Amino acid sequence: MPVQDLLEYIDASPTPFHAVAETVNRLDAHGYRPLDEAEPWKISAGDKVYVVRGGGSVAAFHMGSKPAHEAGFHLVGAHTDSPNLRVKPNPELKKAGYGQLGVEPYGGVLLHTWLDRDLSIAGRVLLADAGSRLVDFGRELLRIPSLAIHMNRKVNTEGLKLNAQKHMAPIVMLNDVEGRDLRALLAEELGDVKPDDVLAWDLMAYDVQPATRSGVSREFIHASRIDNLASCHAALSAMNDSESDAEITRGIVLYDHEEVGSRSAQGAASDFLRSCLQRLSGESSEDYHRAVAKSFLISADMAHAVHPNYTDVHEPKHQPVLGGGPVVKINVNQSYATDGESWASFERWAREADVGTQRFVVRSDLACGSTIGPITAAELGIRTVDAGNPMLSMHSCREVAAAADVPKMIDVMKRFFDA
Repeated sequence: MPVQDLLEYIDASPTPFHAVAETVNRLDAHGYRPLDEAEPWKISAGDKVYVVRGGGSVAAFHMGSKPAHEAGFHLVGAHTDSPNLRVKPNPELKKAGYGQLGVEPYGGVLLHTWLDRDLSIAGRVLLADAGSRLVDFGRELLRIPSLAIHMNRKVNTEGLKLNAQKHMAPIVMLNDVEGRDLRALLAEELGDVKPDDVLAWDLMAYDVQPATRSGVSREFIHASRIDNLASCHAALSAMNDSESDAEITRGIVLYDHEEVGSRSAQGAASDFLRSCLQRLSGESSEDYHRAVAKSFLISADMAHAVHPNYTDVHEPKHQPVLGGGPVVKINVNQSYATDGESWASFERWAREADVGTQRFVVRSDLACGSTIGPITAAELGIRTVDAGNPMLSMHSCREVAAAADVPKMIDVMKRFFDA
């Protein structure tokens, strides 16, 4: 059940905006109510509330029976965005008889994985009436064809070299089709607006192939955006499963823009979480600081499983495997926020949930990626552990994980929320 639910969550979330909308739908179904950052907040013990910022970030809280400055917060953070191809402001291109769309890479995209795939467009459209609408064409619309081997004979021996500007513009039509620019397509898809009503957009390409399972025993998950919608789903599922009253306040915060550094008004480097915690902690600065000192954050982001064809790029003693359970990520140079104390805390919750864990350390001669963990820990001064389920093909258009790991991470997070 958790695995199928994850696949449905991913399919419903082709963009961060759709991920937040799907998250909100599930929060609404569990009795959460929205708060407006521009209005006063009236919160009582036991309340379930959520806040959306920028359309792509959401924070939700189940208030504890004790005030936050007495019991603190137990929080899980993750991110809603994934590397992909974003549509440019003036995207229409015509070349060699084709109509194409100008796109640019968002985040660390594995460009070659986007070739020869059936792509669609989804995102957010901003209208002349000051409103905004989600849009998802939901059908095969774009394609980035690869170059035939007859014209690139050395591609298999010398590698494929792609220029993001020259080689990644998808074809969308034959250019003798008149009056079919992007604004016209968007107006037609929305159904009740005119092309001139479309003022701006945040649009991105995505692979229309649904999330699925594979393997002899259906042990693998194949999907787009596993990094990091799988962590968002685990956090949301664990909190919705933790329905019983608790002294501590439980919460999740799902950020946009992690893949590009988190430096935005709604990213992890913003004041989004700090503002929420301040407003939920009490009436004074003293209450807030007391609450944070008693709090803990699990920074949940997917981890690198050992690749059977490239074992030499992994640190020999730290090679997580698919199906082996949650991975604690450690980096002494603070690319991850884990320290001995937070590592031990995560291990205790995992043992109490009867879930085995793994550990990841990058090779000493390779650079380490990062997460929202160090950003949040530095911004708030909150105890933080970086952890995530193992996966392969990270940042590919189509990624791989293990079905067995899905309930394990949910169980650990649930134990964390119930602690």
